[in-house]
Amino acid sequence: MADDAQSTDDRLRLLIERIERLEEEKKGIADDIRDVYMEAKAVGYDPKIMRQIVRLRKMKPDDRSEQDMLLETYKNALGME
Repeated sequence: MADDAQSTDDRLRLLIERIERLEEEKKGIADDIRDVYMEAKAVGYDPKIMRQIVRLRKMKPDDRSEQDMLLETYKNALGME
């Protein structure tokens, strides 16, 4: 029974360590992405718009079309177009 507890403790420790490594990698990647946006800004691009484009490109075409239609509908209802 003690071996089972030790095995469970070791497994938990290994899982926690993996999560910690992945979190550190994620932080590094987030820093790299931020650097790319800063580079883009330095040459005249708008990072805010670039983030929107990245988000839109992740969407399925049908979802993006639906979102565009709803946005137009709401803008029209508010007299913005």
